[in-house]
Amino acid sequence: MTILSPELLERIRSRAAGYDRDNAFFSDDLDELRAAGYLAPRPLLDLVRDQRALAAAAPATALGINMHLVWVGVARVLAERGDHSLDWLLEEAAAGELFAFGNSEAGNDLVLFDSTTRAEPRGDGSYAFTGTKIFTSLAPAWTRLGIFGRDDSDPDTPRLVHGFITRDTPGWSMVEDWDTLGMRATQSHTTRLEGAIVPADRVVRILPVGPSPDPFIFGIFSGFLLLIGSVYAGLADRALELGVAAAQRRTSLLNGGASYALDPDIRWQLADAAIALDALRPQLEGLAADVDGLVNHGANWFRYLTGTKLRAIDTARSVVDHAVRVSGGRSYGADSELARLYRDVLAGVFHPSDAESVHRTIAANLLGPLP
Repeated sequence: MTILSPELLERIRSRAAGYDRDNAFFSDDLDELRAAGYLAPRPLLDLVRDQRALAAAAPATALGINMHLVWVGVARVLAERGDHSLDWLLEEAAAGELFAFGNSEAGNDLVLFDSTTRAEPRGDGSYAFTGTKIFTSLAPAWTRLGIFGRDDSDPDTPRLVHGFITRDTPGWSMVEDWDTLGMRATQSHTTRLEGAIVPADRVVRILPVGPSPDPFIFGIFSGFLLLIGSVYAGLADRALELGVAAAQRRTSLLNGGASYALDPDIRWQLADAAIALDALRPQLEGLAADVDGLVNHGANWFRYLTGTKLRAIDTARSVVDHAVRVSGGRSYGADSELARLYRDVLAGVFHPSDAESVHRTIAANLLGPLP
């Protein structure tokens, strides 16, 4: 059951253009979403549906909130499978703490399977982290930041260490460098770690370098990929809605003043966009229900998850393009909502997994790994 009332969504929609214009964080949206209970743990299927609705109102707000929801989802995935090591995260999220990801690194196309950040053991179970993280969404507001780095203290057995710092942890800083084409309200500034210490009780995983079957990794990938897909599906929902409204509003001198809604070419473009968009809901929601229901897809999981995310991004870009084409020159104005969606949807190509890695994953699933 959704907790996003039409009135709340409309208030969030009304602020989106201003956040984008001012390159400002969505602080009022965050306050309202927290007050509504949106940050609390819930099933992934509910989140997939709600994130799609939220993104239709304000894509950047939805994308930023995603990062918190993914961490909550990881804790739920573990707890539902008998691992209660992140129960504290569920409790803190329910109490209003805001979680963010400090994982992305420039030049690291292995994503979670290796790291350029150093994680140095301190002898008491804690680790000191030094490195630079990019795309830290929620940077102005997080209270808990998940980070990871590589421990090379045993050069024969390097390990990846995952843990959390709090905002008052010494040794980290925010570089206010987020000035992008789209998704501006996420304020995903760079984070520098200079000996930031994760205490032993907040070190949540130590894994070998490389792919891992650990449920912790599955929790990150399943939540991230399905919620990212839902955000861009919601963005596309709104673009299609705007395209339909434009077709109904515009008239053609060429056709004697007839509505563009009667033009066969316009009707084809909008129908084509809707056909592609309609295919996303059963896939996103079906896989989310499978995660909640502990369905075991085995080795096919990553094929399904990465493929769904890639399809959602590509579909959203196509739908926005169709909507712009049928909407005419007005959509090219800087104050046009469609222009903002056009800029926002481009961010999708930068989220992991990218098209190349998705195709490698699926080819390996079908044909086996390369020699």
